[in-house]
Amino acid sequence: MAPIGRVPESVAIIMDGNGRWAKDNGLPVAAGHRAGARALRTVVRAAGDLGVKDLTVFSFSTENWSRPTDEVDDLMGLFSELIDREVPDLDDEGVSIRFVGRLHALDQALLDKIAAAEARTAANDRMRLFIAMNYGGRAEIVDAARRFVAEAGPDAPDAAFGEYLYAPDLRDPELIIRTSGEQRLSNFLLWQSAYAELVFSDRLWPDFGADDLAEAFRDYASRDRRFGAR
Repeated sequence: MAPIGRVPESVAIIMDGNGRWAKDNGLPVAAGHRAGARALRTVVRAAGDLGVKDLTVFSFSTENWSRPTDEVDDLMGLFSELIDREVPDLDDEGVSIRFVGRLHALDQALLDKIAAAEARTAANDRMRLFIAMNYGGRAEIVDAARRFVAEAGPDAPDAAFGEYLYAPDLRDPELIIRTSGEQRLSNFLLWQSAYAELVFSDRLWPDFGADDLAEAFRDYASRDRRFGAR
């Protein structure tokens, strides 16, 4: 296997293709989401092993509420199951878990599990896993702007704006990966992605694994990041 080279410290992933994977395999959409959850576990472990410090994954968007009710209900149940099943192992592996988004719209039972997962893993420092839940990039900017105006005032410096994002300590992603062949950000980390490198994989998310992650890192390492300079 070819060496990876420079590994990005902060990576974000748009996990796309669960529904198409299920359709291609003659399975219900719910089976695709569960296969996607297994892929996420594999990728989280691989990212930590490769030295990633911040991993942000797009799990549920502010627009996903418009999906069929049974699919949304299944997703919410799956999120609850995943917290119960995965948090103990992630805690043992030194991964801290943070949820970002308009969390107040979630069911209280799920909110309680989120709070417990964050508290249990807060002291871990091997890698931080940010889970974008009921998240939208535009919503985040609007929410931050409201707080910025109310708390910082109109004369505050531009650099202070980032302090009002959902996770102000999140490193801007150096690399954003999207699976399933689609080539757009879909309202994900719009503020933070200003200088991110983008890698689009044709692999459907449930089929995306450690080798695919390493290949995306090799692509990233081959690029010259100039941030607007020459």
